[in-house]
Amino acid sequence: MKPKTIKIIYWVVTILFALAMLGDAFGGITKQEAGVVVLKHLGYPLYNMPLFGVAKLLGAIAILQPKFRTIKEWAYAGFAFTFISAIASRAIVGDPFGDLIPPFIMLAIMFVSYFLWKRVESLKAV
Repeated sequence: MKPKTIKIIYWVVTILFALAMLGDAFGGITKQEAGVVVLKHLGYPLYNMPLFGVAKLLGAIAILQPKFRTIKEWAYAGFAFTFISAIASRAIVGDPFGDLIPPFIMLAIMFVSYFLWKRVESLKAV
């Protein structure tokens, strides 16, 4: 693929991912009912919702900014931890396999964004 194509795909995937995380962040910060139901079902305390929401907001900002590479790396790591934890939590409480698919999909999208970011960074070095 051409470098320009890689950059375009990277930004499209990353912006879509960040928008999804911003939506989830808003839901957590404002304690939307759907999130309350899920957290109760999983056995987590509700005071975590705004904390998770703020973390997702900051993570989305971090993956969109191009300057601070280490912060961006940590944001990707935090999102990976979040999705892996969501998969594990749902599996542990005995949710059906279909409920594990959305965090798997988001984890895959996040990895695509991360992989493409690394490709874009390696193209800059050349």
